[in-house]
Amino acid sequence: MSYVLTLIANPDKKQMTSSKLNEVIGLLEHEGHLILDSACLSRNEAYDLYIAEPSNPLFVRQISEQLDLDIIAQSASNRRKKFLIADMDSTIVTGETLDDLAEFAGLKEEVAAITARAMNGEIKFRDALHERVQMLKGLSAYFLEDAMRMVELNDGAQTLLATMKAHGAYCALVSGGFTFFTERVGDQLNFDFNAGNNMEIIDGHITGNVIEPIINKDSKLAYLKSLSAEQGLSTNDAIAVGDGANDLPMILEAGLGIAFHAKESVVAQAKHNVQHGDLRSLLFAQGYSIDQFHT
Repeated sequence: MSYVLTLIANPDKKQMTSSKLNEVIGLLEHEGHLILDSACLSRNEAYDLYIAEPSNPLFVRQISEQLDLDIIAQSASNRRKKFLIADMDSTIVTGETLDDLAEFAGLKEEVAAITARAMNGEIKFRDALHERVQMLKGLSAYFLEDAMRMVELNDGAQTLLATMKAHGAYCALVSGGFTFFTERVGDQLNFDFNAGNNMEIIDGHITGNVIEPIINKDSKLAYLKSLSAEQGLSTNDAIAVGDGANDLPMILEAGLGIAFHAKESVVAQAKHNVQHGDLRSLLFAQGYSIDQFHT
């Protein structure tokens, strides 16, 4: 069995030059690794290095930090995943949709502060969700449409979905946010499945209540397992991506779990992190080259 290190640079900086590639190779060889082969996935942006033995995770993380690169280290077998399960807020889209909605109540900073603590695992997600939605009590539901107009896709989201769908993957969007947003983002990107929470709306106004059941970290893990089984797959056939503490269980369970521009506590626990690249990094990690991308 061989192993592969996927080196990914910031797509705007394109600093994965031949000299930097040689620097990584030198560091690996000094550590005792035999480089079996290499492949360019995207010039000056992403490369695969094949090695005979698994690498030390701490050593890989040190190289990544030293050279400002993302490095995904894994077995070279079963790299192409057949199931994508993704978080929405600050993962598929740039911001937090509930924080955006709170702007229309003049409470964005207060709500965003609670969101940040919940995503870093400092407070329970369920408690934080109830607290934030209660702060929006009485706000006109009309502002949901305005908040949706503020939503922007993260770089590479369209390419990630189009490429995986073109290669037959099943794609699910599972969010601790709200179905008003997951349904629209899911439709925009052609996800096969989407799930989110539901806030109570009566007479055109948000009541401040969240309707049970609530999607939390356990729910996301359960969706990974149940949707994998429905597709006749194992969780090892899945790639999971998210940024918050409520994403960590599914990230750790998936065959390839990636913390994407994640909170500090998530980065510390996740096996694979993308901090420099965009969402196309998930394709590079699966061995797709840029000429295999779809948009």
